[in-house]
Amino acid sequence: MKSQHSSESEAKKAEDSALAKLTGETQASVATPPKRATGPFDWWLFTIMMTLLAIGLVMVLSASSIVAEHTFHDKYHFFKRQLFYALIGIICLWGAALAPRKLIYGLHYWALLITFVLLGLTLTPLAPTINGARRWISLGFASIQPMEFVKVALVLYLAYFMSAKQDLVRTFWRGVFPPCLVTGLYCAILLSQPDFGSAIVLAGILFFMCIAGGIRWSYIAWSLVLGVASMALLAISAPYRMERLKAFLDPFKDPSGAGYQLIQSFYALASGGVFGVGVGASQQKMFYLPEAHNDFIMSVIGEEMGLCGITIIMLLFACLFWRCFRIVLRQKDMRARLSAFGLTAIIAIGALINLAVVMGMLPPKGVAMPLLSYGGSNLIATMICIGLILHFSRTEDVCRTSS
Repeated sequence: MKSQHSSESEAKKAEDSALAKLTGETQASVATPPKRATGPFDWWLFTIMMTLLAIGLVMVLSASSIVAEHTFHDKYHFFKRQLFYALIGIICLWGAALAPRKLIYGLHYWALLITFVLLGLTLTPLAPTINGARRWISLGFASIQPMEFVKVALVLYLAYFMSAKQDLVRTFWRGVFPPCLVTGLYCAILLSQPDFGSAIVLAGILFFMCIAGGIRWSYIAWSLVLGVASMALLAISAPYRMERLKAFLDPFKDPSGAGYQLIQSFYALASGGVFGVGVGASQQKMFYLPEAHNDFIMSVIGEEMGLCGITIIMLLFACLFWRCFRIVLRQKDMRARLSAFGLTAIIAIGALINLAVVMGMLPPKGVAMPLLSYGGSNLIATMICIGLILHFSRTEDVCRTSS
């Protein structure tokens, strides 16, 4: 009897040992992130990003020169500022790419605290009112829009929470409610500015992170229904939002009012045709199209570079997202995978919403086109996202050689 028990015990140990050899190292790599990243950067991702940035700088100069000459008597005013923001962004990009993983993973609560404070400051006298909204904090020589950095902070927190609480994410009160509460607090401040479009962006980031993080589909479905109902209620409760919605459904009913910007965007895209009128030759940027160098820069690109130019830019973005998702799929540490996924989602959501607005597929939201639109906060935040994704790209070889 003893020999039988001992033989069964030895057989069980041998089976466990074989299983450990097959799965042990993989499980360790998932649970424990690599101490250092020594693999090569994804230089294709960096090259595509720099190409889009260069196109953006040229188009900011083209789209803003008339307005800059009229307002500041310097047609290079916005271009020089955008170039300065790009240089700061490159520094931030490489800072994020070269930072130790431990430092990045330790930032999630600090990032939440700092961005909450900055976002709260927009409701104080420190924030100027521009076009009826208080979204910026004036520094004297420049202004920052905290919302752009809120997106990065939220992704870092959600990636931490959903990777560290995997045993809880399928429960509501301890796994779903905390990230929804954090996102809801951000959205409440944004709606007070008011900034309805940015609140939708944050809700979108939470939605996709919940899917990637393993939240139950029933919770996601109910949250989606609740979110849509809330957006409808907010749209109905604010007259200016209803005007935007009506203008989106039929902009030609109010061509000189709520539908004006969208109509001018249509004129710009139609004027460009297939090959465009030539870089610098846009007519709509001459005080016809508001925010030509900001939210509606794709309209100017469509007019000056035509369908071919927009297609090239969309192909560049497609290649950018392909490289990003390639990095996401190659991460064996769950927190790294979720972080890279969320950072990619920030850029993708911004690009898709901006293009949809310009083409009249969504109501105007005030969302910039990443790497192309004028704006220091958006550009720097986007390049921080790219820098962090480049940081995670170095983990690929570490994971492969360690497994």
